[in-house]
Amino acid sequence: MRLKDKVAVVTGSTRGLGRAIAEKYASEGAKVVLIDRSGDGLEKTITEMKEKYSEVYGYVMDVTNRSQVQEVFTKVVEDLGTVDILVNNAGITADAQLYKMSDDQWDNVINVNLTGVYNCSKAAVNIMRTKEYGKIINISSVVGLYGNFGQTNYAATKSGVIGMTKSLAKELGRKNVNVNAVCPGFIETEMTAIMPEKVLAMMKEKAPLNRLGKPDDIANACLFLASEESSFVTGTVLSVDGGIVL
Repeated sequence: MRLKDKVAVVTGSTRGLGRAIAEKYASEGAKVVLIDRSGDGLEKTITEMKEKYSEVYGYVMDVTNRSQVQEVFTKVVEDLGTVDILVNNAGITADAQLYKMSDDQWDNVINVNLTGVYNCSKAAVNIMRTKEYGKIINISSVVGLYGNFGQTNYAATKSGVIGMTKSLAKELGRKNVNVNAVCPGFIETEMTAIMPEKVLAMMKEKAPLNRLGKPDDIANACLFLASEESSFVTGTVLSVDGGIVL
């Protein structure tokens, strides 16, 4: 098993990409810590995953609440001993053209998608630096690479995550902490399910592989970056997008 006994914290892990990543890690022997701001969704996911995996834990946490983040990471260390892997996956959208975008739409997306990554990374870094080991995987987006109509706020956060990834990789390399980003393309999740069918069809046609991605496509990339197979990989931005950005 590639992650045997590693403690992996995955934010936004009750559905979509986060759930797929958490399941993949659990299947490879990790002690998986599910993080979500909804207690109901968290309990349901823990119950379902424990039918297949024994080492599944969960904590209710809002990634935008700095003191709560620190408390939860402290509790994880108390309960499980450490944090080996952090996947910053929690994210939201609030789409609108900029001239129509409300301040709340901007602030909410920035707070969750960018400040939330800062909050969780800082809490994890303090643990990983001490033991001189760790893997941080930030879920960005191809939208952070090329922008997207009506997603100025979302694109700004995902571009910011890429910048954070590269900077942290330079800061933490000497402490044996790898920091990488994954940029999903259009993946079949609850988030894309609400998009118009014609938009999804267009995205499929634009991808050289001529399909939308599956959550497992992203989970497999995150597994590689969490494993020892990627020990010499840091500061990279891995697009998992079917070739849509070529």
